[in-house]
Amino acid sequence: MTTTRRTLLAGSVATVAGVALGAPAAQAQPRPGDQPKPTVVLVHGAFADASGWNDVATRLIRDGYPVVAPANPLRSVASDSAYLASILATLSGPIVLAAHSYGGIVATNAATGNPNVRALVYVAAFAPDQGETLLGLQTQYPGSKLNEAALDFRPYQEGLVDGYIKRQFFREVFAGDVPKATTELMWAGQRPADARTLGEPSGTPAWKTIPSWYLVARNDQVLPAAAQRFMAQRAGAHVREVSASHVAMISQPAVTADLVKRAAR
Repeated sequence: MTTTRRTLLAGSVATVAGVALGAPAAQAQPRPGDQPKPTVVLVHGAFADASGWNDVATRLIRDGYPVVAPANPLRSVASDSAYLASILATLSGPIVLAAHSYGGIVATNAATGNPNVRALVYVAAFAPDQGETLLGLQTQYPGSKLNEAALDFRPYQEGLVDGYIKRQFFREVFAGDVPKATTELMWAGQRPADARTLGEPSGTPAWKTIPSWYLVARNDQVLPAAAQRFMAQRAGAHVREVSASHVAMISQPAVTADLVKRAAR
C-alpha cells in the first residue's frame, strides 16, 4: 500500500469516527479559556420515558451542554435511586440533575452525598423530605385527578403490581396541553411504575445541601400546584411558574430548558 493511500485511509477512518461519536472538530478541540459546561442529567418519571425530555435535550445540546437521559427503572424508590446514583458516579465534572414527577424523589435520593451534583432542577416533580411518600405529598393538597379510578393495575410478578393511566383519562390527567395525537402515542408507550413506590418513604434529601430550582406547573392534574409550591419553598428553590400540565417539559420545552441553563450557570 502506498504512503498516499495509507494517509487517505487514515483520514477517512478519523472522519467516520468523529461522526459516529458526534464530536465535530470544534468540540474536540476547545479554544483556550473555554470553560466546559456541566453535564445535564434528565430523569423521567412514571407513565413516561426519556423521550419526554427530547425537546429540552435538543435545546441543551444545541447550546453545548453534554446531556444524559437515562432510563428510570420505575421499580422502587430505593432501587431506582441506587441505579441513578450509579450512573451519576460514572460522570466526571459538575452535574446538573433535572427531574420530572416521580423522577424527583429518585433524584432527591440519588444526588445525596455526590459532590459533583451542583444543582437540582425539579419540573413538576416530587421533592420529598426524609420519611415522606409520593402518595402523602400528592394528596396533601386537593386537586389531583390521578386516583385509583384513573389507573389500570396489572400484576407482573407474584405479589407485585404495575400501575398504568387508563386511556380515557390519560390526556386530561397527564398531558392536557399536548396535542391529542401525541398523547395517544404517549399513552400507548407509557412505562408503568410499581405500585409500591406510592408508599415507599424517601431518604435524606439532597436539596438540603444542593441548590435547587423548581418549575411549577400551574395546571397540573397529577401533582397539585399548591404541593409543588410547598416543596419548592421548603427546599429554598429558585421558583418559576408556567401555565402547563403535568408534562411541562413537553408542552413548555423552551421555558424548561431556560431554567436548566440558569441552574447550570
